[in-house]
Amino acid sequence: MALSIRDLSLALRSRELSPTEHLRDTLERLRGDTTNSVVTLDEERALAAAATATDEISRGEWRGPLHGVAVGVKDLVDMEGLQTLCGSNVMADSPPATADAPIVTRLREAGAVVVAKLHTQEFAYGPTGDTSASGPALNPHDPTRITGGSSSGPAASVAAGHLALTIGTDTGASVRTPAALCGVVGLKPTRGVLPKEGVFPLSDTYDHVGLLTGDTHSASVAWDVLSRAGGTGGGIQQPGVSGVRVGVLTDAYWQATDPGTRANVAEAVALLEKQGAQITEISTPMADRFAKTYFDICNAEAYATHRAWLKTRRSDYQPGTLERLEPNDHITASEYVDAQRARLRLTTAMRQACDAVDVLVLATTRQPATPLHATTVPIDGKNAPVRMGLLELTMPFNVTGWPAVSVPGPSPAADGQFAGLPVGVQVVGVRLEERGVLRVAAAIERA
Repeated sequence: MALSIRDLSLALRSRELSPTEHLRDTLERLRGDTTNSVVTLDEERALAAAATATDEISRGEWRGPLHGVAVGVKDLVDMEGLQTLCGSNVMADSPPATADAPIVTRLREAGAVVVAKLHTQEFAYGPTGDTSASGPALNPHDPTRITGGSSSGPAASVAAGHLALTIGTDTGASVRTPAALCGVVGLKPTRGVLPKEGVFPLSDTYDHVGLLTGDTHSASVAWDVLSRAGGTGGGIQQPGVSGVRVGVLTDAYWQATDPGTRANVAEAVALLEKQGAQITEISTPMADRFAKTYFDICNAEAYATHRAWLKTRRSDYQPGTLERLEPNDHITASEYVDAQRARLRLTTAMRQACDAVDVLVLATTRQPATPLHATTVPIDGKNAPVRMGLLELTMPFNVTGWPAVSVPGPSPAADGQFAGLPVGVQVVGVRLEERGVLRVAAAIERA
């Protein structure tokens, strides 16, 4: 069962539970993890930080709702003194980081105890979570299935109840998709709000730092603390969606492949309408152009990062990563510039199409978690591609840079090959910022 930041924070502040006791329990859980989520445990430093937090709280020096809370970060994020392995043998001999990434600094300043580096798809280049030098991450709901990626460990460790908060990255799907498949909350904020310095890049244009939690209230608390100077968790909006204008995308592009997922989204929209939201159908004729624009930019930037290593360290890459990276050597400067211009035009066109609504509500993925290493899955008599089904509904909002959150749908998948698995519903901010998006997500979550 996922941990709640609210419950943990109350227990820690009241001294019902000490940070040291909480950390020791967390370490025991992480050492016994069966999802392959854990890359590195920073035990000695975490125990020292927990002892400091225990002393501070005992003196009444409370730093806020993350004070004493154990946190993990995706292993693309630098932590001083530890290697950043990026899920790859290419980085096996890399030196330890000389400084914390700014997002880690923010966590520490808020009193959080950063205890672990967590599994990632190799170099974050893929949405499945089953391609890494350390093997695949395993879904806590069914270890024969994928977690989604690339923030695989951050999602699985929250879903398994190890951690209440983890930090991931999202370049096209990588916070929201694993959140959807593992049944947790994953927030991709507006592009650039959380610092991405000290985070190994996949695409400078599309990379976002995001967070994963067990529930929307925890996400709201963490967001308020991490997103603004002096954030204390007190900026959470009142619940309720009365009068919020919700857009439902009608084009075929936006529809889930799995009938159960489509039903879940329809149920979520009906719940919002019942609570006073105004539902509007939206057509986006430009939707089919998102994929080419996204991949032309992302693939060019990824190849530029890895070009030298592909010549000198080729055998250290996972075959699936090579298969996607190497073909990108043909992308020309003109094609890249054209794609960047297309990105700006698409963002403007999408904004105009959605001008009448505050948020969009749609599926996070086209289907729930699929078997490990499967490339297609049979749905309604057709072989649906797994990788694109995990990416196509999320990556347009990396192109636009809008905030988006995946929240577990009102019901798990009911029957068939996905029976009992989580279903993700995505809420995307058009006019609402992160706290507003989380408020809408909470109205779905409370069902």
